Order: sequence, then structure tokens, then C-alpha cells
Amino acid sequence: MPRYLTEQDIADFRAELCKIATERFARHGYEGVTMRQLAEALGCSPKTPYRYFKDKADILATVRAQAFGRFADALEKAAAAAPDAASRGRAIGQAYLDFALRNPHAYRIMFDIDAPIDGAHPELGPQAERAARYITRGAEEMARAGVIEVDPTLFGWAMWASLHGIVMLHQSGMLAHGPDYRALAAFHGTTMMKGAATPGRKNKGSRR
Repeated sequence: MPRYLTEQDIADFRAELCKIATERFARHGYEGVTMRQLAEALGCSPKTPYRYFKDKADILATVRAQAFGRFADALEKAAAAAPDAASRGRAIGQAYLDFALRNPHAYRIMFDIDAPIDGAHPELGPQAERAARYITRGAEEMARAGVIEVDPTLFGWAMWASLHGIVMLHQSGMLAHGPDYRALAAFHGTTMMKGAATPGRKNKGSRR
């Protein structure tokens, strides 16, 4: 007689499956992972994962939504602890790097998987949008506070692009013989802030 599964049993199995799937998708890509392989890694029958997820696409969407949610949480926590717009921008950038480098598999499935972020999964789109808004919101706040005098949308996306590039260079090993990623991120952030600063702030910086 089969054992009755409690809600905790189901939650534990789903969590373990998501953990393994995150690592496999990050290493091998979506096409390089099969449901059978996930089942073998879990030590269960090939049909068992289908009791918990519709298919492989459902698993990928679920783990990406979870990754974006954790990412957004980290950015939100960093922003909440900063006292002003300029420091919030720096804190969000630092939180971005910290999360990406502490959670490389989660970062890769968020940004390095060729799969759409659409309405097919109810949680994925909202969590991805939540993370994106925190990344670009800092630029909007700095513009309102008079810290920068450029298009905040372009500035925010440019900062995002630079952070992503630094993360990918670091993860691929391309910075092994170059600058430390922290020094590179600090240099780029400082340079962009100087170029985007309001005239009064630029003058203050030049007199130092």
C-alpha cells in the first residue's frame, strides 16, 4: 500500500527537485536536461517528477521565478537599509553583485537561459518584473533627488548592463588575469556617476 504523502513531504520533494534542476539547467542549458535525468538524480522513477510538475518547462519556470524572487528580496533589503538616493543606488549595485556571485546557478537560469518570460507561468513574469524594477528604480530616485541629470531609464539600464557584463566576465574566468571584479565595478560605477551628475555636483567634485 503506497505511503500517504503529507504536505511537507510534497514541499520537500519539490524543493529538492528545484535545487537539482537549478544546478542542471545552469550547467547544461534547457535542452541539455531531461526529466529522466532529474529523476535519476533524485533517485526516483522517471514518472515521479510529473506528479509535482506538469513538464520540464514548468520546472524551469518555477525555479526561475524562485530565483528572481530571492534576487528581488536581496535588492529590496539593500535599498531599505540605505539612507538616501545615492547610497541606495550603490547599495543595490553591491547587492546585485553579491547575489550573482554567491548564487551563480540561480543567476545563470535568470539571465542566461534561452526561454521566454511570459504569462505561461503565473509567478515568473511578476517576479522578474519585480527584480527589474528594483534595479532601475535607483536611477529614477537619484534623478528626482538631483543626484544625476541624465535620462534615468537609460542610466538605470546602462548600469544594469555593466553589472551583468562584469558578472559574466567573472563567472567565465575572463577576469582571472585582469582587475578584481569589485574594483572594476567600483571604477565603472564612479565613472558613470561622475558623467551623469548634475552640474553642481560635478563642480563640487572637481574642487576636491
